[in-house]
Amino acid sequence: MSEEFSPKAAFESIRQQRYEPSRFFMDFHIAGFAYYDGLEVIENLKIGRVVNLVGEPDNPRDPEAVAIYYEGKKLGYIPSSKNTMFSTFLYFGHSDLFEARIQTVNLENHPERQFRVVVRIKDNRQEK
Repeated sequence: MSEEFSPKAAFESIRQQRYEPSRFFMDFHIAGFAYYDGLEVIENLKIGRVVNLVGEPDNPRDPEAVAIYYEGKKLGYIPSSKNTMFSTFLYFGHSDLFEARIQTVNLENHPERQFRVVVRIKDNRQEK
């Protein structure tokens, strides 16, 4: 026998749940994909695969450049319109704040729009 829906019980259940903010930080298409090593690993670039963010403070075109790597191959960059905050965190050694993964793959698109990356804040809380 199923229980009858009770708005009061539903409200109480929701009220007792602890608020959990989203870990979402940012997402973007990989800039410059056609110019780097992505074709060498393109078969492995599946949704959910972890990619690494590496600051390039000595980059002659953009000192705030942040490269994206997969298995040691440079895929491209975070778009320059979105790299300032990442660059600052990475410069000061805070690469452990983020986890970046392939979010979208569409090989039918132009190379600059084939791969989208999502960056989330890592959850470093201790399990209780």
